[in-house]
Amino acid sequence: MNQDFKQCLENKKIIPFERGKELVKKELSIGESDLLDAKAGFQEKRYKWSTIQAYYAMFHATRALVYSKGYREKSHYCLSVALRALFVEEGKLDAQAGRDFLNAMNLREAADYEAEFSEAGATAVITAAEKFIGKAKNLLGIEK
Repeated sequence: MNQDFKQCLENKKIIPFERGKELVKKELSIGESDLLDAKAGFQEKRYKWSTIQAYYAMFHATRALVYSKGYREKSHYCLSVALRALFVEEGKLDAQAGRDFLNAMNLREAADYEAEFSEAGATAVITAAEKFIGKAKNLLGIEK
């Protein structure tokens, strides 16, 4: 078992979540809605909010994946750890998907907490979110 994942479990930042499988489609739907909002904001040159919303699109898609495995996160960092441990290291997602999630998380934090954002950053997160949601839906057997 991945050491970081084990640490998140021990610290109760990842917990077993029996209801998770029931909520997979709902989380994906939220992610898709956030992506639409991110694109709309981008068209209005609202790059801070489009960066944040595109990250949350990925967040909810990642949450759907982790829920499908019977776990729930209690921190954004441990959600990324769970993604890596349960999907990337298992060969179900490519390493780039894990890196894209971390990059989106970093760009969201910069936009949210440091007021540092750009058109290029928003574009990168929106593009990554589109790909990521498609991969998540494919993995979960949900039609695109």
